[in-house]
Amino acid sequence: MRVKIVEQPPQDVRTFEEVDLAEKLTMGEVETIREIFRTPLTGSFNWDYDSANAKIQRLYEVGKAHNWNSTLDVDWDAPCDMNDYPMEPSLGALNGYPEYEALSPEEKVRFAWKGHAQTMSQFLHGEQGALLVASQLVSCAPTADAKLYAASQTFDEARHVEVFNQYLRKRCKMIYPINKNLKLLIDKVLADERWDLKFIGMQLIIEGLALAAFGTQVRTTRDPLLKQVVELVMRDEGRHVAFGVNYLEDWIKVLPQEEIEDRAEFAYQACVIMRDRLFGMDVMAEYGFDLEAAKKHIMDSVVINLFRELLFERLIPNLKRVGLITDRIRPKYDALGALKYEDLAGDVLIDWGHLESPLPTKQNLAAARVAAE
Repeated sequence: MRVKIVEQPPQDVRTFEEVDLAEKLTMGEVETIREIFRTPLTGSFNWDYDSANAKIQRLYEVGKAHNWNSTLDVDWDAPCDMNDYPMEPSLGALNGYPEYEALSPEEKVRFAWKGHAQTMSQFLHGEQGALLVASQLVSCAPTADAKLYAASQTFDEARHVEVFNQYLRKRCKMIYPINKNLKLLIDKVLADERWDLKFIGMQLIIEGLALAAFGTQVRTTRDPLLKQVVELVMRDEGRHVAFGVNYLEDWIKVLPQEEIEDRAEFAYQACVIMRDRLFGMDVMAEYGFDLEAAKKHIMDSVVINLFRELLFERLIPNLKRVGLITDRIRPKYDALGALKYEDLAGDVLIDWGHLESPLPTKQNLAAARVAAE
């Protein structure tokens, strides 16, 4: 195996044939591309092994009971018409944009699948970031129950990397580079030495972003395979966000006000970056579109507004609950129109019935169809 060290993520789009050549390569022909990051991580032992938080313990038990296997439980043979749009075309973010409307009907479908692949690629890259941060939390979380939960989350994130990688290879047959804003946030969370900032960045911001993006996909996709994959992943992510909110609620409030303000500012800046991070500018660049004009058009689209609504609906109540919408930072969220969600329940009130209900596995979905018939 050849190992190549790079200074930044590769910028090329990877494409895959009908038969994946990786299955035919020898180890000597495989090249592993690595980008090195360094962090002053401070870990800790816990010698009491006590579970001090009953909710965290229950979330850990639910995670153990509701594992799923992407190889066995996902219906990889679910049909999908690759000559049609991956989502309802009336919801296309570029509908009405002159350069897009000039494309032929066939080219619009190809454009849609490339844009879809670009979005799914950000899911894949984001899940690798979540995998790396979750593995750090095992070392630096301050209590034994949090370490156990972080270990179970690490396995969840590995499964998410696996399933999105397979979806992109099998369905889209291409993987786009990571969005620069997403990479910037992941780098910040990975490299910061403060364990609670890792919780804020990962459990609240990145996982909350993921749930908003996944919720948008569930509502708009025409692909039954993607719908099943996203619903499985969302079940895991719901536990992860609930873990973060319930764990941080008691920790943040005892910090000095200056440190709280520092974390509140970080959360706000991350929200601003992340609300725009899924735009498929790579695809528009391929087609020679005016990127600034296209982005402005996208900002007003139905699907992006749906994503933003879901994002702030998820994030704002959680940030308020843990004490990160301070008097100083509040006007900034008000300017974004996000404070209308602040009094929602958020994830501190866990929907145990949903988390403990049967998973949408291939077997369960088939059984449900038979019962309905």
